[in-house]
Amino acid sequence: MNRQDFYAGKVFDAYRFFGAHPAEEGGIVFRTYAPNAAGVAVIGDFSGWSDIPMEQEYQTGIYSCRVAQAEIGMKYKIRVYKRDGSFIDHSDPYGFGMELRPAHSSIITDLSGYDFHDSEWMDKRENHYDKPLNIYEVHLGSWRTNTSDKNGWYTYSGVADSLIEYVKENNFNYIEFMPLSEHPADESWGYQNTGFFSPTSRYGSARDLMELVDKCHQAGIGVIMDFVPVHFALDDYGLANFDGTALYEYPHNDVGKSEWGSHNFIHSRGDVRSFLQSAANYWLTEYHFDGIRVDAVSRMIYWQGDPSRGVNLITVDFIRKMNEELHSRHRGAILIAEDSTSYPKITEPAARGGLDFDYKWDLGWMNDTLAYFSKVPEERAELYNKLTFSMMYFYNERYLLPFSHDEVVHGKGTIVNKMNGEYEDKFKQARALYAYMITHPGKKLNFMGNEIGQLREWDEKREQDWNLLKYPIHDSFHKFLISLNQLYLTNDAFYEGDYDPSHFKWADCNYEGTCVYVFQRTGKEKRLWLPLIFPRMT
Repeated sequence: MNRQDFYAGKVFDAYRFFGAHPAEEGGIVFRTYAPNAAGVAVIGDFSGWSDIPMEQEYQTGIYSCRVAQAEIGMKYKIRVYKRDGSFIDHSDPYGFGMELRPAHSSIITDLSGYDFHDSEWMDKRENHYDKPLNIYEVHLGSWRTNTSDKNGWYTYSGVADSLIEYVKENNFNYIEFMPLSEHPADESWGYQNTGFFSPTSRYGSARDLMELVDKCHQAGIGVIMDFVPVHFALDDYGLANFDGTALYEYPHNDVGKSEWGSHNFIHSRGDVRSFLQSAANYWLTEYHFDGIRVDAVSRMIYWQGDPSRGVNLITVDFIRKMNEELHSRHRGAILIAEDSTSYPKITEPAARGGLDFDYKWDLGWMNDTLAYFSKVPEERAELYNKLTFSMMYFYNERYLLPFSHDEVVHGKGTIVNKMNGEYEDKFKQARALYAYMITHPGKKLNFMGNEIGQLREWDEKREQDWNLLKYPIHDSFHKFLISLNQLYLTNDAFYEGDYDPSHFKWADCNYEGTCVYVFQRTGKEKRLWLPLIFPRMT
């Protein structure tokens, strides 16, 4: 690794240097970065958990040692001595495996042990600008529960076949997993990490996760993972005050703490940028993920996500350069921004001053659409433009239409429960809602459970209420969405030229005071006129 590039924030494979790696002469080489430490040691199974000192390269902050008796599968920690004489034991920031919470030792892991069989998929994958992209968002621990496991979890490889079969039957062609990197609290859903290079041990090993992705590819399903480069968990064994100082985070709480009670990354540091972009590259390279969905982009664009505090130009530059290089390294990889701001050029190429994402979540469309369908028909007439406004700005970015996990928790109600009316009426409204979603320009994303008319808000501790499918109204709704998804995947009018204004035309959107809309979608093979009428519950 080029040291100067690392300090300058230009390295994308720092994980190949730092961490724990087999040595040619035998044993394991450990390397870590702690520029302000008084000293560093490694402890683990191989030493009876006693110190083995690590030597610092001359004034570089890089510490290393080779431990002849260390082996793959052994647990270890990095012991960092502070300048006041105290010390703290950390998980390895670049560790490839960790113990199941609440334990937090790193585990020496060999990433070379799995042989992928997805070369045909990897050679042909693309960004889907003019292809259908129908994403099924999954929280792996609560999609289905495993009665033979005390925590109810399937392993990555153990759930692969049933998940793939379900996704294909429901006519989704991509899966997006909520964060699979290691995290201490189940309730954070993976969004407050302690192991940015460690697949969470809840669901098995690195090899298990590689097998899951590989099987998806062999079945023709793409796989995206949520990535969180904004903040990290406060736990003292993680990145917090790693070398006795604020190394990865801001030193001042006014910008150092997030609204979620976590530490904000300090993206102005080159070593931190190298860490984060290496993590993004790691998942795409070593696990063959087909893309990442970057969480909370607004918190990187603006200081604390607040436009009144101004644009964080250094972080914006970091995002742009990271995305540009990831695209260069990974042909066909999809980079998605979860961003609620009006900051321009999110999906514009870096060469034209953009942030170089492929897609941006259309949270405006989501909010307007759900607000419309929550109203009685008499009130909808006054909200007529809620369903037309999205096309006023749609071609500013490449938008993706999301009904995500964020919309089915914390008292918001599920998608079906947001609909106006009594029990049976809600399903009629939801069918109209999804017909509008599928025919509207833009790629699609639905959180697990939406497709069966889930009534209970999502809980990470419970599986989806699959027993609902015993009831005719849920079963018929599920079959309706399967058919809609099939229509979307097989009819080029619904995806060809998604981001070309010549492929969409309002036939009539001036029936204000009513609930009538008519528009045209045009593909290479088909042209469809689509009347949408939402006047009453029947």
